[in-house]
Amino acid sequence: MNPEIIEDVRKNTPLIHHLTNQVAMNFSANGLLSFGAAPVMAKAEEEVAEMSYIADGILINIGTLTRSNIDVMILAGKSANKNNIPVVLDPVGVAATKFRSDAVKQILKAVKPTVIKGNAGEMAHLVNIPWETKGVESVGVGNGNIEEIAAKVAETYQTAAIVTGKTDIISMTDDTVLIHTGHPYLTKVTGAGCLLGSILSACLTTGHTLMEQAVTAVTFYGFAAEYAATQTNVNGPGTFMPHFIDALSLDTRQLEGMNNGISN
Repeated sequence: MNPEIIEDVRKNTPLIHHLTNQVAMNFSANGLLSFGAAPVMAKAEEEVAEMSYIADGILINIGTLTRSNIDVMILAGKSANKNNIPVVLDPVGVAATKFRSDAVKQILKAVKPTVIKGNAGEMAHLVNIPWETKGVESVGVGNGNIEEIAAKVAETYQTAAIVTGKTDIISMTDDTVLIHTGHPYLTKVTGAGCLLGSILSACLTTGHTLMEQAVTAVTFYGFAAEYAATQTNVNGPGTFMPHFIDALSLDTRQLEGMNNGISN
């Protein structure tokens, strides 16, 4: 993890344009503000390209996808690509229905993401590896190693790939890093993965390498969850949530009690 990346975010307060899950919008906005960046969530077709042009990063999350959203997401992504603005794609539940699967294919045909982030089932689906899913969740094992799935997504789409889970895996064409930070409460909070996409988008606006940015975002997010879960009045996911948002505002030095959580 590179603390300079987080310091840069907090110094510059990048504007992150969200085309995101309606279930997670409030949580994502509050968590991103705590971290030090600024959220905007403009979905109108009449303004989405213009808003993307002035943004510093774009998050495309298909959690509550509708037909009209697809065109808007493509407009935002193409505007970002044209202006060299980083794009994070979160293909939530892509394996659940043909509609979602076809929509993501359409988006990927038109937009070049900087990072694709999803759980094992979602990422396996993108590269035609069988994997058990239930709705938007990855619930079982499949015909493949998770590290191989990450590497295949990175190679297929020429992007950085992040497979989230008990161990988070970040893969690029020439490197793979495993992140061991986090807490089980994250799996019990609606929108935790969506907010990670927001934090990741903010880190991508800094002038560091893509791998450093991705590792820092995922590692810090996990550290914040671990820290929040240790607070004395946290008794479950409900009491965890406000402490987690607080923890996202902390300096990395305040999380020094955690191990580095990283392996190659």
